[in-house]
Amino acid sequence: MTLAINDLIVNALPLPVLTIGDEHKIVHANAAAESFFEMSLRMMQRQKLTDFLPFGSPVMSLVEDVRQRGASVSEHRVDIGSPRLGAERIVDVFASPLGDDNNNVVVMLQERTIADKMNRQLTHRGAARSITALGALLAHEIKNPLSGIRGAAQLLEQSADENDRLLTRLICDETDRIVKLVERMELFGEERPVERGPVNIHGVLDHVKRLAQSGFARHIRFAENYDPSLPPVLGNRDQLIQVILNLVKNAAEAVGIDATDGEITLTTAFRTGVRLQVPGSQERVSLPIELSVSDNGPGIPPELMSDLFDPFVTTKVQGSGLGLALVAKIVGDHGGIIECEPAPRRTTFRILLPMHRASLGSDVDM
Repeated sequence: MTLAINDLIVNALPLPVLTIGDEHKIVHANAAAESFFEMSLRMMQRQKLTDFLPFGSPVMSLVEDVRQRGASVSEHRVDIGSPRLGAERIVDVFASPLGDDNNNVVVMLQERTIADKMNRQLTHRGAARSITALGALLAHEIKNPLSGIRGAAQLLEQSADENDRLLTRLICDETDRIVKLVERMELFGEERPVERGPVNIHGVLDHVKRLAQSGFARHIRFAENYDPSLPPVLGNRDQLIQVILNLVKNAAEAVGIDATDGEITLTTAFRTGVRLQVPGSQERVSLPIELSVSDNGPGIPPELMSDLFDPFVTTKVQGSGLGLALVAKIVGDHGGIIECEPAPRRTTFRILLPMHRASLGSDVDM
């Protein structure tokens, strides 16, 4: 009975846990380990730990250290990438003696890529919250005086000569521009719950693609790599359009209007294993819906990567630096994760979103 309860506890853990016996044979593995290694427990028990990890992996040394010292040992940021697991799998490794058997060692893995995503997302949310009060202040303290300035300029325009009308028109145009900037800042002050429902993410991507090809990205080739079996996203269609449109516009501007080989790639996929706690509750939701926007522009300067989603951070001469901060806020409001993966001539913004668990007969927004 106790053994069955222990198995239930270990299988409930979200991190891969392995019990390693003599000659690095796998004695036991929990459900998370089966998912991590994409293999059933029965098959794993026929193999050794060395069959999964690259030659000379420090994980084997950790196991031997535990056996010799009889104490727990840990190692951070270990690359266990292999043809079986993928090119790059960075994990933190925690190894401990089983207790009742000196030869058996329990190994727990925590994938750093997922942990880093969580930390970055918390940073993005904090950055968005930090300017919520600023957005409300700007809306209240600036928009009202601006309307007075614009009204005064319009009155002056009625009695001004041709040269002075150019100046009054400049005042009105600049006032309108500031109002639009303040209105964008106001979006950060929105604290109302987002109305969400089932959304066909491919419908969102196709809509944004049509908008882009008829305007700012008409000179750029689009490539699509979609998973046609993708279930609907739990989200707000208008806000998701705003997110993707912003990312596609940034990609088009990165490519540049003079590029002859400019390309933007839209990708969707179904992933498992990423879970995130919903803000304001104890609920943890799965984020299996992945969508990404990639471009072959010159890339993002390395010095901006750590602050990329912060307000007022931009590489554009005329940019406000609010676009990606707003994108991060909207994705965070959806309970999702956004990250940027820079590479030479290939910048990818990747979003992970929750899946809509629809009841029978529900409709999907197209």
